[in-house]
Amino acid sequence: MPTLSRIGVAIESDLLDRFDSHIQQLGYQNRSEAFRDLIRNALTTKAIEDPDSIAMGTLTLLYDHHTGGLSARLTELQHEAEGIILSTMHIHVTHHLCLEVIVLRGRAGALERLAGGIGSQRGVLHAKLVIAAAGDVP
Repeated sequence: MPTLSRIGVAIESDLLDRFDSHIQQLGYQNRSEAFRDLIRNALTTKAIEDPDSIAMGTLTLLYDHHTGGLSARLTELQHEAEGIILSTMHIHVTHHLCLEVIVLRGRAGALERLAGGIGSQRGVLHAKLVIAAAGDVP
C-alpha cells in the first residue's frame, strides 16, 4: 500500500458544496478519492500531450455502412494501422448503421492521426477517440 500524505486545501464554500454534490452523484464515498482521480486525470492528460508518448485508447465509430466504398476504406485504413489496433468490436445497430469500437495502443500522435483519418471519411457520423497514457502515471 502506498504511503498517504495529507494536504490542506482552501476552497470557497459554494464551490465545495457544488463539488460535494457532484461527487456524491458520481458515487464517491469521500472527497479524497475524488481528488485523487482528478489529479490522476490531469497527469494522464499531460502525459499524452507528447505525441511520442505511449498511449492506450478506444476509437468509437458510428457509421452508415451503405455509404459507397466506406466499408472498404475503413478496412484499408485499419490494415494500414497494423501494430496499433489490438482489437475491434463491430455491432449492427440498424439496417444502415454500424457501431465499431477499436482498441488501440501506440504513440499518442499515431492514435490521433488514425482517429482523424477514420473519422473524416464520408459516411462516418461519429468518431470519438479516448486515450490515456500507458506509462507510469499513478
